Amino acid sequence: MDLGLMWIAAGFAAFGYFIGDGLKNFKNPDSVDVLESDDSLVLIKEKEIHHFLGIAKEDARTLLKDYPDIPHMTINNNIYYPKAKLREWMKSEIK
Repeated sequence: MDLGLMWIAAGFAAFGYFIGDGLKNFKNPDSVDVLESDDSLVLIKEKEIHHFLGIAKEDARTLLKDYPDIPHMTINNNIYYPKAKLREWMKSEIK
């Protein structure tokens, strides 16, 4: 009997997970999950660029100042870097 209750509890847990996951974008069914989507849609904020590059904040500031040709865009006075284009730029600069 205890094993049966365990399966019922596991079923309820799975049910809750899938219902909750389905309700995430209930009001916006056409939205895209950025974490699972193509990198070309992902924008990195200027203050978070050091995480993507794996360097210190000061080094990232120096890099951005020394290389103004890094692919970026400005939206509402905020600078964003497209992840895919930034990755391509880094590969071309390394060679």
